[in-house]
Amino acid sequence: MKLLTGKTALITGAGRGIGRAIAEKFAQEGADVAITDIKIGADVEAFIEELTAKGVRAKAYVSNAADFSDAHKVVEEVVADFGSIDVLVNNAGITRDGLLLRMTEEQWDMVINVNLKSAFNLTHAVAPIMMKQRAGSIINMASVVGVSGNAGQANYAASKAGMIGLAKSTAKELGSRGIRANAIAPGFIITDMTGALSEEVKKQWAAQIPLRRGGLPEDVAGVAVFLASDLSAYVSGQVIHCCGGMNC
Repeated sequence: MKLLTGKTALITGAGRGIGRAIAEKFAQEGADVAITDIKIGADVEAFIEELTAKGVRAKAYVSNAADFSDAHKVVEEVVADFGSIDVLVNNAGITRDGLLLRMTEEQWDMVINVNLKSAFNLTHAVAPIMMKQRAGSIINMASVVGVSGNAGQANYAASKAGMIGLAKSTAKELGSRGIRANAIAPGFIITDMTGALSEEVKKQWAAQIPLRRGGLPEDVAGVAVFLASDLSAYVSGQVIHCCGGMNC
């Protein structure tokens, strides 16, 4: 039996990058997959067809995870379509980098709302469902900069540190109902978000990483499968670094 057979997973911001890799890996492991994104284009629809070809149910939903009512609405739709939500991956995220003293209020608010408020919104929406089931796994996509900070990313680092605090608090509040909550802290992962960096900058990053390479979305997806599956049945309130050793 595959690791996630019989489970339904909801993954936010899964139209590309890490979220997409997690959705694909979950489907390979037998999970039914619901994904959300702010826009659903032809590429996402094609991706859903690829997932269903693996023998699981899959559906994409247009949803703004940063909007409280929209988050609750999409959770209701997923439960109506799939019957349950066993795994939530709070993955939706953006960057609006800039030095602290030059950062605008808009840059701060956008990142906090999309990255952190969305995680609260979805966790708030799925918690009653998981409590009734007396089982569930919530995975927050944090970052190594949420642990160590990073110059030029005060907003992003603060949002990711908040994701860690949210996971730990959720684990303590909901553990008695069989719900686990953890965070993954990726390091330098090669995605569209980092694709804008020059090759020289990428080489400088790689030189700082003990494994001497940037990570792949699939590397993070593997950790997510562990946290979503029963292999991690006694793991809760933890932060798992997926960074090639750069933050050890």
